[in-house]
Order: sequence, then structure tokens, then C-alpha cells
Amino acid sequence: MDMKRVKDYIYWLYYQYLLITCSYVLEPWEQSMFHTITVTVFAMVVYTAYVFVPIHVRLAFEFFSQIFGGQPESTV
Repeated sequence: MDMKRVKDYIYWLYYQYLLITCSYVLEPWEQSMFHTITVTVFAMVVYTAYVFVPIHVRLAFEFFSQIFGGQPESTV
């Protein structure tokens, strides 16, 4: 893939982000604050999903396997 096409595609994605969030109407300092808050919230969501989703999936699997006739775990 051509580097110019990749660069143009990234610029296009950024432009779409600006249009969707309507942040193109903000002043530069407001845009930087908005982007900082957006990136921070996104990072917290990704971290929370990485840490807690596997635990809940495992617990749900254990719960439903007990309901639908799975073998009970040994209490030893």
C-alpha cells in the first residue's frame, strides 16, 4: 500500500471524527481538552474491559454449566 494513501486515509478518518463529534467548531484549546478527555475515557473503557470482562465471562460460564447439568466441582 502506498504511504500517501495511508496518510490520506488517516487524515480522512480524523476528519470524520471531527465531523461526527462536531469538535471542528471548537477553539484549539477546547479541541485539545476534548481530545484529552475522549482519549482518557476510551483508555479507561479498554482497560476495564481487559481486566473485568474475562472474569465475568468465566463466572457466567460456570453458572450456566451448573444450571444445564454440568459436573459440580470438587469441594476438596
